[in-house]
Amino acid sequence: MIASPTSTALTTAALTIAILMVSTWVVSLIVKNASIVDILWGFGFVCVAWAVRLRVDGLEARQNLLVAMTTIWGLRLAVHLFIRNHGKGEDYRYVRMRRHWGPRFPLISLGTVFATQGVLMFLVSLPVQLGQTELTPKLGVLAWIGVALWAVGLFFEGVGDAQLARFKKDPANAGMVMDKGLWRYTRHPNYFGDACVWWGIALVAVETTVGRWGLIGAVVMTTLLRRVSGVTLLEKSLVKRRKGYIEYVARTSPFVPRPPKKA
Repeated sequence: MIASPTSTALTTAALTIAILMVSTWVVSLIVKNASIVDILWGFGFVCVAWAVRLRVDGLEARQNLLVAMTTIWGLRLAVHLFIRNHGKGEDYRYVRMRRHWGPRFPLISLGTVFATQGVLMFLVSLPVQLGQTELTPKLGVLAWIGVALWAVGLFFEGVGDAQLARFKKDPANAGMVMDKGLWRYTRHPNYFGDACVWWGIALVAVETTVGRWGLIGAVVMTTLLRRVSGVTLLEKSLVKRRKGYIEYVARTSPFVPRPPKKA
């Protein structure tokens, strides 16, 4: 029995992610640093995009576009996180988990960290998987709107990360709030940009029939950024660690950019 392009894409993505996550988990045990999974996050999507591209026949123009969009986004994010985390040791989240679980941490981390991120990666990457499986239709207006939205997202994410990195390098800013540049208009320009990138990718995929299911990926990514591991989780600690953050919250949009409120 010949597998359909859709089932082939889904199976290929699942196997790719499983191999990546298990391999990274083993490496994390060797180096005693679970933080390497954060660097894998962006790179993993690149691997999924290329694996599906090599295994599935579809409209080459759409396949190449989806792979290019995912690769540029994923490599930029992976390189940024590698540079940011290099030499700083394990992230405090995993350090607390390691202390709490003790000898059980290796197996606990496999399930709660690596497997969980693997499942989320599979769901978020659905537009990249499914958008590559059909020969019709040709790229249309919706796809180019998606490219434009992706470009806006990449700008917000890249520029926002660069502005924050430059701010943190100045010792005078230790413990202070970053409210300049894009951070004046949204408290999380990098998260907003991330969401735009995946809505843009989803719009390219949605022109195909099965690719419409890829909207699930954009919804999952936006929910994660806005309500789960992004804005909500990060701001719980920032309120305690950053002087003036409560005032910053009062005047600045949490996600979608807009002019700050007047005092």
